[in-house]
Amino acid sequence: MRDYGNHASRSADRTVEITDIDVRVVAGNFEWNLITIETDAGITGIGEAYRGGGVPEIVEYTKRFLIGENPLDPERIVRRIVQEMSGHGGTTGKVVTAASGIEVALWDLAGKILGVPVYELLGSKYRDEVRIYCDCHAGEAYELEDGATAYADADAYSPEAYAREAARVRDLGFSALKFDLDLPSDTHPDRTNGRLTNDAIEEKRRIVAAVRDEIGHDVDLAFDCHWDYSVESAKRLAHALEPYDLMWLEDPIPPENMGAQIEVTRDTRTPIATGENRFQVHELSELIDEHGVDVITPDPTTVGGLAETIRVADRAEEEYMPISPHNVCSPVGTMACVHLGAVIPNFDLLEYHALEVDWWDDLHTRSEPLIRDGTIAVPEEPGLGIELDDDVVEAHLL
Repeated sequence: MRDYGNHASRSADRTVEITDIDVRVVAGNFEWNLITIETDAGITGIGEAYRGGGVPEIVEYTKRFLIGENPLDPERIVRRIVQEMSGHGGTTGKVVTAASGIEVALWDLAGKILGVPVYELLGSKYRDEVRIYCDCHAGEAYELEDGATAYADADAYSPEAYAREAARVRDLGFSALKFDLDLPSDTHPDRTNGRLTNDAIEEKRRIVAAVRDEIGHDVDLAFDCHWDYSVESAKRLAHALEPYDLMWLEDPIPPENMGAQIEVTRDTRTPIATGENRFQVHELSELIDEHGVDVITPDPTTVGGLAETIRVADRAEEEYMPISPHNVCSPVGTMACVHLGAVIPNFDLLEYHALEVDWWDDLHTRSEPLIRDGTIAVPEEPGLGIELDDDVVEAHLL
C-alpha cells in the first residue's frame, strides 16, 4: 500500500502538528458539517464538508491516523485519507466528502500559519470579487426534513409565484437567479418513469417565460431539475426552453449514465449543467472531455476539496468550459469557494442557497454581510478570512 504519511521535513518554525479534529453539525436549511482542526501551534482551522449524515463519524475515524500530521500538507493528507480508507469505499462517496471538509480546514490552517489568504496558496489571483447566483424558491418549492422531499401545495408553483420571487431577489442586488423546475405534476400520470406529459412541459415553459418576462435579459437565469427525467423528456424540455436564453438547465437526467448525458447536451442549444454528485476528477473527466456538459458544477465540499476542484477546472479550461461550483454551505464552505473563484480563470458564478436562513451571516464574526450587491469580495486576511461565532454555532446545533 502506498504510504502518504508525513516523511518530509520542514524548518522548525513550520513543523506543526494536528492535535485534534472535531465536527459540529449545524441545522441550517441543510445540515452543515463544520469541521475544526486544532494544532500544537495554538492555531485553529475551520472547514466544511457537504451536508448530511455519516460525515462526522468518518471525520472522527480519521483522527486515528491524522493526529500528529503537519497541516501544511492539505493535498498529501487528502491522499492519505483516501488511501487509509480505500477499503471503506474511500475513493468516492462520504469518505471523499469528509476529506473535502478536512482539506478546507487544512488550507485555512496553512494560510494562518504562513500569514497569507488561501487563494495565495492555491495559485494566481484573477479577480477581486466573485459573482453569486441566488438559488430561489417560489413559495416553498420543496422542504427538506431528514433528507426527504415534500412538495408544497400546487399554488406555490404558479408562474406568478415564480415571477414575484424573481423580482424580490433581483431587488436584493442579485444579477443571477436559479429556481427549481421539478414540480408535483412531474409524477402524473406515473410516479416513477421520469416521463413528462405535454402539459407538464408546457407548465414549466410558462414558469420560465413568466420569470424571464419579469426580470428581463439583464438578469441571468437558470433552472434545476434534480435528475428527474428520462432522456426524451429532458430533450423535449430543453427544446421548449430554448427561446428563453437560460444560463443553464441543471441536472435534467439521472447522473450515472454518461452516454445519456452526452445525448441530452448535444441535442439542444439550451446549456446543460451537471457535476455536483461526482467525486474526484476521475468521475468528471469523461463528462468534460466528451462535452457531455456545457457548464461543470462540482461541489468543492464533496468532490475532494479545493485542490481537487482546481484539477476539475483545469480539465474544463482545456475544453473551453466554464465552472460554476455547487454550494449549499454555511459561510465557511462559501468562503472556501470564493478563494477558488479568485484563482480559477474559467470560474463563472458561485451558488448561494441560504436566502431563507436569516441568521446565515450571524455564523461569522465579520461586521458586514458577506454578500453585497450580488458578489462576495475575495478576503485578504490569512486563511479563509472568516471566523465562526461559536455562540451562534452552539445555538443552532442539530
